[in-house]
Amino acid sequence: MARAGVTAERLTRAAADLADEVGFHNVTVSALARRFGVRDASLYSHVRNAQELRERVAVLALAELADDVASALAGRAGKDALVAFADTYRRYAREHPGRYAAMQVRLPPDVALASAARRHSDMTRAILRGYDLPEPAQTDAIRLLHSTFHGYTTLEAAGGFLSHPRDTDTSWSRTLDALHHLLEHWPPEHGQPLGS
Repeated sequence: MARAGVTAERLTRAAADLADEVGFHNVTVSALARRFGVRDASLYSHVRNAQELRERVAVLALAELADDVASALAGRAGKDALVAFADTYRRYAREHPGRYAAMQVRLPPDVALASAARRHSDMTRAILRGYDLPEPAQTDAIRLLHSTFHGYTTLEAAGGFLSHPRDTDTSWSRTLDALHHLLEHWPPEHGQPLGS
């Protein structure tokens, strides 16, 4: 019998909080049971296993970030929208390292389609409308932006930039300037003449 007050939603939020505190890979059903003061077995009426629990945290994190980004993008376009998206992404990764790590989990297709992952892609496409990029350049640009944001935030979190005195906020700002310039001057496909 499940303990009163324990629900799948509460377990997911508690697991996300635990991930931020101790690291996503340290989130286990046992650790969560200790947090709730119950036996492991009592949680299995809410989650099948640790894998499902981690997937739930990933979906929660994707939804939270999508909500934050949507709020940040309201009424913005072009470079203003690009910077708002990027800054929100970076702030979320800094404030919620465990949740951010969860977002990197490969979700099963049925879970991924039901999650906020699609919203992130759609919002990035909305930013790119301000740059008038057709397909397939738009898909390439989405991959570039997400790779840049993820790479920068991951290296920063790991202390990868500490060996240089240059302020990381300044480098971040210059990175966004460079992305904006590139998006405004996107190179043509191989074999396609400039301006076509």
